[in-house]
Amino acid sequence: SSLFTLILVAGQARYSVPEEQAVGSVVGNIARDLGVDVSRLVTGNARIIAKGGRQFVDLNKDKGTLVIKERIDREELCGKTTPCSFSFELILENPIQLYRVTVEVIDVNDNSPSFPKEEIHLKIVENAASGTRFSLESADDPDVGVNEIQKYLLRPSDHFKLEVHSQPDGEKFIEMVLQNALDREKQETHTLLLLTLTAVDGGEPQKSGTLKIHVTVLDNNDNAPIFAQSNFKASVKENVPKGTLVVKLSATDADEGMNGRVTYHFNRMSNNVAELFYLDEQSGDLKVNGRIDYEENKIYEIGVQAKDQGGQSTSTKVTIEVVDVNDNAPVITLTSFSNTIPEDSPSGTTVAIIHVKDVDSGKNGKVQCSLKSDIPFQIHSSLKNYYTLVTNGVFDRERNPEYNITFIATDEGSPPLSSNTTLTLKLSDVNDNAPVFENNYYVAHIIENNSPGLSVFSVKAHDSDFGQNARVSYLLIDSQVNGNPISTYISVNAETGDIQAIRSFDFEQIKSLSILVKGQDGGSPPLSSNTTVNLNIQDQNDNPPQVLYPVQTGGSMVAEMVPRSADVGYLVTKVVAVDVDSGQNAWLSYKLQKATDRALFEVGLQNGEIRTIRQVSDKDAVKQRLSVIVEDNGQPSRSATVIVNVAVADSFPEVLSEFTDFAHDKEYNDNLTFYLVLALAVVSFLFITCLVVIISVKIYRWRQSRILYHSSLPVIPYYPPRYSDTLGTGTLQHVYNYEVCRTTDSRKSDCKFGRAASQNVLIMDPSSTGTMQRIQSEKSILDEQHSPLEVRIAVGSSSHPDQTKHPVHRAQNRQRHFSRERENRPREALWGRHAV
Repeated sequence: SSLFTLILVAGQARYSVPEEQAVGSVVGNIARDLGVDVSRLVTGNARIIAKGGRQFVDLNKDKGTLVIKERIDREELCGKTTPCSFSFELILENPIQLYRVTVEVIDVNDNSPSFPKEEIHLKIVENAASGTRFSLESADDPDVGVNEIQKYLLRPSDHFKLEVHSQPDGEKFIEMVLQNALDREKQETHTLLLLTLTAVDGGEPQKSGTLKIHVTVLDNNDNAPIFAQSNFKASVKENVPKGTLVVKLSATDADEGMNGRVTYHFNRMSNNVAELFYLDEQSGDLKVNGRIDYEENKIYEIGVQAKDQGGQSTSTKVTIEVVDVNDNAPVITLTSFSNTIPEDSPSGTTVAIIHVKDVDSGKNGKVQCSLKSDIPFQIHSSLKNYYTLVTNGVFDRERNPEYNITFIATDEGSPPLSSNTTLTLKLSDVNDNAPVFENNYYVAHIIENNSPGLSVFSVKAHDSDFGQNARVSYLLIDSQVNGNPISTYISVNAETGDIQAIRSFDFEQIKSLSILVKGQDGGSPPLSSNTTVNLNIQDQNDNPPQVLYPVQTGGSMVAEMVPRSADVGYLVTKVVAVDVDSGQNAWLSYKLQKATDRALFEVGLQNGEIRTIRQVSDKDAVKQRLSVIVEDNGQPSRSATVIVNVAVADSFPEVLSEFTDFAHDKEYNDNLTFYLVLALAVVSFLFITCLVVIISVKIYRWRQSRILYHSSLPVIPYYPPRYSDTLGTGTLQHVYNYEVCRTTDSRKSDCKFGRAASQNVLIMDPSSTGTMQRIQSEKSILDEQHSPLEVRIAVGSSSHPDQTKHPVHRAQNRQRHFSRERENRPREALWGRHAV
């Protein structure tokens, strides 16, 4: 078939096959391509050794062909990596022969482009200039090559055009460019701007995905957020704990108020990346939210969008490089093993074929293989990651009936990781004995702040040999601890194996040491073995608590204010402290040491909360001074003291008058009063200015309605904000009543209600010119004597009993009625009314 090609080079075969092929499809004639007789496949017990636990192809020994065993999905196997292939080995026995076969998987167009969301809502300011760009999320297609996304289409294109940019890494960056200016005053939401973005791939047949874009026009937000950098780069080590900060994104907006408030959002990223990282919308902190594995992905590229509350946004790209750590030990797989060989076997006889693989990269993935003890065997490397264990000597079965061969694979990471496997070979051999430790792993403990020279632990190794060959010397294997040689911390007595501390340890700096001790005998050549002693440093209570809040200022006074109306249990403040020790030495308790009035306040023993224990009265002094002591649970315990100033008052002027002398002693000056007066004057000026502008606009609109009524010109309808319906076809065609209930103390809440105002809704029939078909008006009524607040909303063209009256007279009478109502309404009611 034209779909399968073969490349044969020195014992290796290579095939190519499209993905999604049916099970049983023939890949190629492996016997013919390798020059092996079909009968040899049967007699040699030919079999396939697959990697990764999945075997996509199977061997038909009778025909000598390779066939598809299970469904092959290129996207699942390789993702975006191209070319995509998988390898396996074909092994024959008697004699042992090993061949490598590589199958390249060709992509087919079996995936459609897809966007992260089915639809998005885009907010655009009305004064956005032509040429303004808006970033869009790109689609994703798991296919590669021509089957990937080839183009994007935007329909309709009356107001916007689409620009697609290709980045150096091949990723496409989509921007929607404004061509014609939008006017919010004419129509707040442009119904024609329901856009469809289509991503089309180049496969046969073509497949596509769509994204609906809803555009809403906002008012006067003419500055988009600007990132501090065009692109952010960061690096993170794999296996870092959840919550680790990767990079802090920063964007500024020149606008003020809500239009200048910037939030951060992910823009372009796959689902698996969304599970690994978390972006704080408010601070822009990008943190680790899952397990980062270098072996799964070495680099992440994340699109981040900064949005202000007015709808403008700016995008940037965050490139995160994953730093490999040596977290994977080599994996040893026994491919073939002859557990018995004749005692007269010559040197070079193959005993076993071993596959060793370390998924780490660089030095962390470079493996050195060795054999434990001095035995007459050697390791040869025939293919990459494959090692052959062969004999290397003359054997005598009467003296040594069997051998235990330990195969050790050690990577070059820091610290190195190793794996080993033991083979039992029945044969005759002469072999020496290496020293053997009682345990391969020891655990020892030492309390910090120890004296130098203190004996920590003792190791002992035994050698079954005799005389000088059984004399064991102990050596410290060099390693690094915080960048320093371990010999600067620990020493080993060569004769006795005693481990001594050279320096005094600090638990807050080092919590444990991994000590590698080598026991070496006195033979020639010497034989040795290693053991590990894990030395745990135990904590002492050598650090007092540190108070984080309240901060103790030097020359200024900081006080917490408690109103005189405070009830029992009122939270005044909270003392926050930490202890760098661990365990019980870091358990903190809080006690009230001194107080101006001990009957008024108490301190939570565990949480440090200062609360009132009785009702505050007018007789209580304004100035209250509390002394809180923080103690840890160590033996002996350590403590810290913090002073908390409390002001018992209902108003700030009362506090000022009472604390005047105290503030003067603390070197306060009169600038505070000046700033307060200045701030009050500015606020008053702004309030009066806004009030004058609102009254002027109301008078202007009223006069315009009077002029239009008395003139012979056609009546032009006025569309109040939030109620305009230029076509008379709104989606809500009825009157709805909403009831808002307020409590008697609702003035103390954070809700602010605007002044009630009548809204005249005039709707012009689009089929008529110069005439009105109907006028509707609804009055918002609030009874100041009752707590429920009823708000009536008039929307659309519902029927009304008074619609038979002349519309112009109704509008004029309504305007005069509400003008008199506003003049007679008490000013206090303004805070409790809200017109929808």
